Amino acid sequence: MGFYKYVRDIWKKPNESMPEIMRERLISWRKEETSTVRLETPTRLDKARSLGYKAKKGVIVVRQRVPKGGHYRPRPGGRRSKRSGRRVVLSKSYQQIAEERANKKYPNCEVLNSYWVLEDGKHRWYEIILVDRDSPDIKNDKQLGWMHEPHHRGRVYRGLTSSGRKSRGLIRTKGEGAEKVRPSRTAVFRRKMSRRKKVR
Repeated sequence: MGFYKYVRDIWKKPNESMPEIMRERLISWRKEETSTVRLETPTRLDKARSLGYKAKKGVIVVRQRVPKGGHYRPRPGGRRSKRSGRRVVLSKSYQQIAEERANKKYPNCEVLNSYWVLEDGKHRWYEIILVDRDSPDIKNDKQLGWMHEPHHRGRVYRGLTSSGRKSRGLIRTKGEGAEKVRPSRTAVFRRKMSRRKKVR
């Protein structure tokens, strides 16, 4: 077995295999002043490499902290509570929110992928792999060169990352049973509305 195989086995149950290390990380990560921290090397090297990470210029790793709890859309302010409207639950995972917040801190980069690292009762920590789209090393890379193309800009905000596609229901089901999510939920809604207008 290779080195990454052993690392992968340890991370299957990290609280049992390395409880002291995880406890020390929780204590130190809770004391961090900012929720977004840039790292020199990824914490889970096997997972990062499997998701496209490379130790080269133009590729960075960021640890993002996200608070746990209900994710609701904020109500509009300056109105009476009777006129404030419904509280709509966001159809986004913690991981997708972490990717968006990390990308806001580094607007010149694009999110390649992300993975879970740690969590407690109040927060979850994810590590996000960011790629500098204007870097010449990225343009000439065979595996990451596609990130330079203009139609891939802002892909995290359009739900095109792996976690975003999962939240939209595009990964688990294809064909029969996925009629309400493909090509997108907005497209399905517009299709239904156009049919109703034709019937009337």
